Amino acid sequence: MPRTLDTLTLADAKQMLEAGEAKAVGLGIPYNIAVVDAGGALIAFTRQDGALAGSIDLAIGKAKTARMFDKTTDYLAELAQPGAPLFGIERSNGGNVVIFGGGLPVKVDDQIVGAVGTSAGSVDQDIAVAEAAAAAISRSPDS
Repeated sequence: MPRTLDTLTLADAKQMLEAGEAKAVGLGIPYNIAVVDAGGALIAFTRQDGALAGSIDLAIGKAKTARMFDKTTDYLAELAQPGAPLFGIERSNGGNVVIFGGGLPVKVDDQIVGAVGTSAGSVDQDIAVAEAAAAAISRSPDS
């Protein structure tokens, strides 16, 4: 029977954090990882021992941004460059928009149910950790 849900649960978030943490360990970088529900509210957060304190708010902000706009934060960064259609978007929503890679919407059965945000490494590493976290519960109708 297909799983029907409108938002991520705490159990989902814990699975995602575990998968993200494992990817971070593989990279050798302690990470901050945040998971928000379909409404953009924080469900769960982890800060691995030694993770940068300055990345706490970035991870949470990336998750919230990904859910607010239902786009990856790296895609929003492309659209926010000078001359691009969303130039200045990072100043919207009270300045709480984080537009560099590491935030992505999370889908289950093609429905967005929340988002994940990660911060501590390079943009490519942040994206990889976020993708690992999302893959822990994401699936399409064909899977």
